[in-house]
Amino acid sequence: MLFNRRYFGEGKADGGPGYEEEEYVEAIFTTLAHVYSFCISDYLPVLRALDLEGHAKIMKEATRVMDKYHHPIVEDRIRQRRDGKKDEPHDLLDVLVSLTDDNDNPLLSTTEIKAEICEMNLAAVDNPSNALEWALAEMLNKPETLQKAKDELDNVVGKDRLVQESDFPKLNYVKACAREAFRLHPISPFIPPHVSVADTTAAGYFIPKGSHVVLSREGLGRNPKVWDNPSEFKPERHLQGCNEGEEVVLAEPELRLLSFSRGRRGCPGVVLGSSMTTMLFARLLHGFDWSIPANQGTIDLSQPMGESFLAKPLVAVAKPRLSPHVYPCSS
Repeated sequence: MLFNRRYFGEGKADGGPGYEEEEYVEAIFTTLAHVYSFCISDYLPVLRALDLEGHAKIMKEATRVMDKYHHPIVEDRIRQRRDGKKDEPHDLLDVLVSLTDDNDNPLLSTTEIKAEICEMNLAAVDNPSNALEWALAEMLNKPETLQKAKDELDNVVGKDRLVQESDFPKLNYVKACAREAFRLHPISPFIPPHVSVADTTAAGYFIPKGSHVVLSREGLGRNPKVWDNPSEFKPERHLQGCNEGEEVVLAEPELRLLSFSRGRRGCPGVVLGSSMTTMLFARLLHGFDWSIPANQGTIDLSQPMGESFLAKPLVAVAKPRLSPHVYPCSS
């Protein structure tokens, strides 16, 4: 979507990511883990140069790794556009490079394009993975829910092939499980602050022009006026009122939850993100029997204060459940 390629490196023979991609993804998640973390110098700027927590050093190294893969592609694409070797945009990078002002001069500098690309990568990677880790953790503690999802997959897909995008309309329960994870465990407690540009009234509240407005993802997803037993993981709630032939979607047009985002500045990749989330989740549930490790009674669902992820990363046992020839590495 950004670079019109799947991996930065060549990948592995079985279609999986190679060393380059693993290094890159590790740098992204390192950045995400530190960008909003507590830092005393945020409150006492005089201490910033000391880097007491070591966060600045960690972030600089993670940024260096990401830039190592981003910058050559960006610079090459700008050079192609300048030399007239690339006319039609094929991905978001092409769109950014092709933006011009009234005098046909580039609207964005090379530095600005690189920054935008980095922001887009950081904004896209963690939401689906976070939701699916939570969904699987919740379902392992509720075996009947996990079994319902597997039964749906077996009925729709069978056991002689992998899930395909054409199966999505018939996988409403699987999507309901993912949607429930987005509701109960949003990627962040709040969305970035916005400022109202005019006097307005929302949900009976008067909001004066110039007010700083912060929308709570958790407040929406766990609102007892909207959701029955809001703290319970219950995918069936998203099937209520869903007529036969109607498809469950991960985005929420009525703002009862925020899976991606809404409005003019909403997530530009909501369709792609929904497809990626559904495909990853469906193939994980369909391809393997998941269970809690033998030495562990239940999955610990606690999470750090103010964080979106599990306090203890999910550890589960996976056993293949499909015909052997279905798995790419078995051929």
